[in-house]
Amino acid sequence: MARENKEQKQKNREFEQLKENLKLRFVNTAHVMWGRDIKELTENEVYQTVAATAKQYITDNWIKTNKTYAERQEKQVYYFSIEFLLGRLLKSNLMNLGIEEAVKEVLEDFHLSLSETFEEEPDAGLGNGGLGRLAACFIDSMAAHRLPGHGCSIRYQYGLFEQKIVDGNQVEIPDNWLKNGFAWEYRKPDKAIDVKFNGNAYMKEMEDGSLKLVYENPMTVMAVPYDVPIVGYHNNTVNTLRLWNAEVNRDFSDYGMLTQEQLRQKQEYRNFVESITQFLYPDDSTYDGRRMRLIQEYFLVSAGVQSIVRHYKKTGMDIHEFGQKIAIHINDTHPALCVAELMRILVDEENLEWNEAWAITKNTIAYTNHTIMPEALEKWPVDMFKPLLPRIYMIIDEINRRWLIDVRDRYPNNEDKVHALSIIQDNMVHMARLAIVGGHSVNGVAKIHTQILKDTTLHDFYEYNPRMFNNKTNGITHRRWLMGANPELADLIDATIGSRRWHRHPEQLDLLNDAVEDKPFLEKLNAIKHLRKEALAAYVKKHNGLEVDPDSIFDIQVKRIHSYKRQLMNIMHIMYQYHKLKTDPSFDMLPTTYFFGGKAAPGYYIAKETIRLINAVAEKINNDASIHGKIKVVFIENFGVSIGEIVYPAADVSEQISTASKEASGTGNMKFMMNGAITLGTLDGANVEIRDAVGGDANCVIFGLKADEVLNYYATGTYSAWNEYNTNENVRTVMNQFTDGTYGNFQSLYDYLLKDNDEFFILKDFNAYADAHVEIMNRYQKRFQWLRSSAMNIANSGGFSSDRTIDEYAKEIWQIKPVMIP
Repeated sequence: MARENKEQKQKNREFEQLKENLKLRFVNTAHVMWGRDIKELTENEVYQTVAATAKQYITDNWIKTNKTYAERQEKQVYYFSIEFLLGRLLKSNLMNLGIEEAVKEVLEDFHLSLSETFEEEPDAGLGNGGLGRLAACFIDSMAAHRLPGHGCSIRYQYGLFEQKIVDGNQVEIPDNWLKNGFAWEYRKPDKAIDVKFNGNAYMKEMEDGSLKLVYENPMTVMAVPYDVPIVGYHNNTVNTLRLWNAEVNRDFSDYGMLTQEQLRQKQEYRNFVESITQFLYPDDSTYDGRRMRLIQEYFLVSAGVQSIVRHYKKTGMDIHEFGQKIAIHINDTHPALCVAELMRILVDEENLEWNEAWAITKNTIAYTNHTIMPEALEKWPVDMFKPLLPRIYMIIDEINRRWLIDVRDRYPNNEDKVHALSIIQDNMVHMARLAIVGGHSVNGVAKIHTQILKDTTLHDFYEYNPRMFNNKTNGITHRRWLMGANPELADLIDATIGSRRWHRHPEQLDLLNDAVEDKPFLEKLNAIKHLRKEALAAYVKKHNGLEVDPDSIFDIQVKRIHSYKRQLMNIMHIMYQYHKLKTDPSFDMLPTTYFFGGKAAPGYYIAKETIRLINAVAEKINNDASIHGKIKVVFIENFGVSIGEIVYPAADVSEQISTASKEASGTGNMKFMMNGAITLGTLDGANVEIRDAVGGDANCVIFGLKADEVLNYYATGTYSAWNEYNTNENVRTVMNQFTDGTYGNFQSLYDYLLKDNDEFFILKDFNAYADAHVEIMNRYQKRFQWLRSSAMNIANSGGFSSDRTIDEYAKEIWQIKPVMIP
């Protein structure tokens, strides 16, 4: 006991010393930044000052980390992703530094609130959905596990868009997230890279018979890196997320004596350059928008790969050993041009022979696939690609020529195989094929997804080289989505399992399995869930002006609005329940609040009509006193990471209802699971593994067609939406309400389901979905069993941490190991 008291006193002294140091730095930083006393600062200035103070604790370790990697010549991985959906960084950085509580008390001494300071930070507009959030979780986990791994992406001036709901419709306004700057970035103009577009490239025969590359009149764009520190959890590791910004070339300001035509050309050049990194997603409904997307992708790839090679050579390492010291990972097809760009540098600039350069490239690059839908795999028309990237096209053409020699050797007289495996085919450049041919590993992101890739989408490549294919089920960072978003639950877990080791080793959450039958524990869990529901209810009251009952079931579906995710089926079922309440005296249900959130792509008409329908149904039901609050419907505007931190902990039911075989993995399902929600879903993506982890159907509710049944319907063409409509009274009743004026005119959705033959089997799965909701309500009434299932989900969620996923990537694909930073 005396020893424990002594240790506690020492900890208290260290905490007070930390506070004093923080207070001194905070005051001095405020004086330097703003020239004013603390009490005169605006709320945003307080945020900027806290962030700048935290950066003082980060930068020393950042410098030491980079120095250690260079001196020890450790193998490093560079994770290329067109998106990094970071969310707010202040809270996670303070937590990872271990100074959050001290900062909170320092601010309280100045009568300031840390929680209010957190609200001043905008979500970084660097991503949209699961792809970008996964990348953010991955670089967090790399730093937490001391792995030498960095991110590479684009510094978009505007995010996807800020979503407003006006008269029930989605309205898009610019997401100007950089209007007050980005507190965490460091501009590095001395590390700028030139990226070349257009021009004319060809091989010229020299007098000795050799060939020399000639690249005439390219347009050069300067890529300037903005580095963001990625802080490891309670360790000294600080890795880097490098964001590239397009800027006018260095000689742009030299106007001299220019004609009007030359001035016009200069302005056109400026406009082009600035447009490259202006928007997260250019409008892909136009040729110019699609071309801009390709420009963005090469801009990212060329700047990133050139920078990696330059840094590698600066450390003095041999270019011939590049593949042993560098791993480049392609997150989906967007950065697939890494293959051709690395070949360009090795062959054109480092003067390596083709075969050696190709061996290095294949050993360096690995690819993660995120979709099973062939139409979603990127491909570019040759007549767009070749003029824009003439040298890169030459290299891809040569890669393909050599590759097809091997294919024809393997499959003589089989041009069907050649067609299926060719990188350039039918006048299109296929990015997924380039990524596979040019790398050494292809992975899916859930067991069922990987199997479908092998069986269908990428079957020909799997058959050619099965050893390349592997599965890495996605994960989420528990530090943000449990410890940060739900601190009361984290405290309960600490108290229950008597250890904080799960903070670093989330698999140890399984120790909670010993408590799932313990009623006092379950009562505390119930109280925390209610607290989180009250917080979400308060948010809805403030932002939607709607009162919702925290004692009702909170049933939540938040994700990108897309037909295959089937938000339409969800709202149709709510229409069905409402109709039953109004017309069937024998029908009853538990009070339920249904939450939706997510953005529809601006040009995606059906998705935007789905949002309009959700809001039309909400308007009618929420104002109908005759149903006594049995149903409330909420659409959460502008859903994103920070709002998600309020939403996920509040859920009772996690809606994961995508058409089986369509969702590669999902990560929202894991965030809900980690916070104790019960999954209501199809056997799709990671739902399959979640069901297995929680002990089967007793702790989740599964419904609907299975993946093989869906794929069989597609293959045979035997499904008929008209048959479902004509034979299923529930379906017919709801669909007729699209056009009879009950909620307005939704003829477009009616036609979409019937004339397009219900491509995602909403009508086929409708009754099973309704039955699943009955099952949910039956279980919810058995409170002990429900809470036990909730606890089982939390206890078995550790396997869905991105820490586990990243450890698998590190050992099985990248061959990198942890590095201790002194």
